Amino acid sequence: MGQRRSTRGPDAVARIVEDWARERPELETSPLEVLARLHRAYLHYQSRLTAQIERHGLSLAGFDVLTALRRAGEPYRLTAGQLAASGLVSSAGITLRLDRLEKEGLLVRERDSEDRRVVYSRLTERGLATVDEVFAEHLENERRMLTGLSPAQQRQLARLLSHLERSIVESDELPEDDDAPE
Repeated sequence: MGQRRSTRGPDAVARIVEDWARERPELETSPLEVLARLHRAYLHYQSRLTAQIERHGLSLAGFDVLTALRRAGEPYRLTAGQLAASGLVSSAGITLRLDRLEKEGLLVRERDSEDRRVVYSRLTERGLATVDEVFAEHLENERRMLTGLSPAQQRQLARLLSHLERSIVESDELPEDDDAPE
């Protein structure tokens, strides 16, 4: 699984950077080199991911719910709040997702035996088989997308992206400095 070399000319981001250098040479456009490429890579990734998941009649949101339940371990159940806090599932529309997955027979809702106010969503046998099959295909799909990078490059990129995520989150925590000298 070696690296693929492109024989094409500059990519879209390189052309954008060149255009800005010509039109506004005083601007430092280096953030585009990273973030525009990251965005474009994400759009391609999202397109391939969506196509692979939808072949199984699932939405990405539904897939995220199923994988969160699977990762929870036996008995593969979580509350709506736990699903929202699981990392990849947003709280927006969680009930609609659960309704659809329940209607498709992939999960059931159960009340807690000790506290009837607590409702769990639990994978059915069909849901467990579905998520196991689709997730294995998902990982293979992601492996194919990374074939242009060596294992060492993949590890390096993962570390760099972790740093980038922290940098972005921490930049939100910094106060805006409107009086900074230019």
